Amino acid sequence: MKKLNFLFVLFLFSAFQAQVISGTIFSKEENKPIPYVKIGVEKDNLGTVSDESGKFSLDLSKTNTNKNVRIEVSGYETFSMNVGNFIKQNPQQIFLQEKVQTIKEVKLTPKKLVDKNWGVNTKSKSVTYSVNPEFDKTNFLGETAIQFNTKKRAKIRTINLNVAQFNSKEPVVMRYTIYNDENGLPGKSLLDEEITVELTSDKIKDGVFSLDVNNQNIWVKGKFYVGIQFLKAFDGNIRISAALFKTGYIREFYQDWQKMSIAAPAINIDVKVDKSAVNESAEKDVFDNVSASLQDYTLFLEEARKSGFGKNTLTGRVLHLKDADIYYEIYGKGEPLFLLHGNGGSIDAFTKEIPELSKHFQVIAMDTRAQGKSTDTSTEPLTYKKFAEDVKALADELKLKKINILGWSDGGNTAIEFAIKYPKMTNKIITSGANVFPNGVGEKMVEDMKIDVARMKAEHKPERDIRLEQLMIDEPKITKEQLNKISAKALIVAGENDLILRSHTEYIAKEIPNSKMKIYKGASHGVPVERAEELCQDVIDFIKK
Repeated sequence: MKKLNFLFVLFLFSAFQAQVISGTIFSKEENKPIPYVKIGVEKDNLGTVSDESGKFSLDLSKTNTNKNVRIEVSGYETFSMNVGNFIKQNPQQIFLQEKVQTIKEVKLTPKKLVDKNWGVNTKSKSVTYSVNPEFDKTNFLGETAIQFNTKKRAKIRTINLNVAQFNSKEPVVMRYTIYNDENGLPGKSLLDEEITVELTSDKIKDGVFSLDVNNQNIWVKGKFYVGIQFLKAFDGNIRISAALFKTGYIREFYQDWQKMSIAAPAINIDVKVDKSAVNESAEKDVFDNVSASLQDYTLFLEEARKSGFGKNTLTGRVLHLKDADIYYEIYGKGEPLFLLHGNGGSIDAFTKEIPELSKHFQVIAMDTRAQGKSTDTSTEPLTYKKFAEDVKALADELKLKKINILGWSDGGNTAIEFAIKYPKMTNKIITSGANVFPNGVGEKMVEDMKIDVARMKAEHKPERDIRLEQLMIDEPKITKEQLNKISAKALIVAGENDLILRSHTEYIAKEIPNSKMKIYKGASHGVPVERAEELCQDVIDFIKK
């Protein structure tokens, strides 16, 4: 019996080992190992990259066997096999078939082409994409890209990457890929062979790593994407400059590409093209002037996570409404001050403000319905008026007769709606980056959000996420007459480089009778992160005076 048990354990161990597949990727024609090949599971973030000798190891023990293993590298046909069969066969050697390239006839017309530079050019050292294998041993292999769009045929001569910080004594292996467009997202590679490079500090000149690809004869037209991926762990870290509130695209291994509007990596290209050609994917310059003093958002998010704000079991409470549960936390004593976060955020957005403001006021920080820890069971569209009603319900619950509000972005919109609907309960409001109608962010951004919502619906993304983005397309709808009737004193603030148009911020301040305006020099839409100390003092002075 003991012998049987031993054999059973040995069988289980062997079965597990069989699910860790190790092998080598070869070229079928040349019978040579292929370096830096992507091996992963489709629609999953599980994957690895073969080393310089083509060798790889992939643990499939926790993978759905109905999915497919996918192996691909430019210049070769994609290999795909069911995970279950892949485990059973446990191939030690995998041969990839070279693609047969059909050379298309190119008709050249005598036309003078000019040099142009397209893409994201910021050299910010504070808004960055951080690449740190030690911090995240798997996800650093993810891929990020930006979109280009030209009606004229263009030749890519140089790919540039703006590097804010490079800390590595060894070469860092990375890959560029040029993708076509598939339904508004990166699709298939347009390259005949991989563009794999070793990045070292001496190759970075004036904060830019430039790679000459002129001899690769890369011609593009229409929508296309330039992506980067790091292929091998290294001892150190890299920070790539990024432009806040520009659109980038990101994915973890073979998961679906996701559109990210918070920031885009500083990838730009030098092209030869007709002098009338433009990059139609370029976003307005208002998003290019990112604050030189902006704090690294990755550091802020880590600080917010560790702060405990938004998940404090000692002070956290829930207000139960008919169609929502509103989560809130209370800090300090004194005159009541509500803190209202932006779209998709939560209480911890005010991680930098709560400690200081709670010394002077009774701070009531709340998660807006359908965000943070607050729930929402309603089915009608979300509105800022509904959010204002929730603030009123919480103030009533706490038996508060008059309140102050500090609102960031969407929270500022709610503060204005509250001042309109409940004038007797409103003492003073402070808004940062608020708008009173959708085009306050510019027509281009509204159109981008409409496209994004259509994509989210087609991909059956969570209903909550769709409703929150639709809110910014439909709302707010605050009229000049409503602004004129606000009796509460208001402090209207924004960043010098805010995504809210300067003219729109000035319009709000002008139309609210008892208002003051302040523009934070060098700041963007993230004033509560970038200028927390200054904002706190302004709030204290404004309310107490």
